[in-house]
Amino acid sequence: MTLLRFRLTGSIDDAAELITALHAVDAVEHVEEVADLMPHMDDEDSSSAGLPDDIGPGVHDIEVDVPNARAARQVRLIAEQLALDRGMSIELLGRA
Repeated sequence: MTLLRFRLTGSIDDAAELITALHAVDAVEHVEEVADLMPHMDDEDSSSAGLPDDIGPGVHDIEVDVPNARAARQVRLIAEQLALDRGMSIELLGRA
């Protein structure tokens, strides 16, 4: 079993579209967006609150369970192609 972790920079709709696309792959056993456990230091009364950098696209961590290396390659290719097509940024965080 291989666990792939992706970090997607995009909207909630972008993350949902990626998750849906990966669910359609026969070999995929499980796909889910996981909670961001990193505390963010955004302060409502900060002098930078509300600036364009603060209201950009969100970051979504997605985990995908696949049974083998072949399925992992297929998932990576689909994720990369969808990100390229939609103008999203995606990063493979690692495999477990």
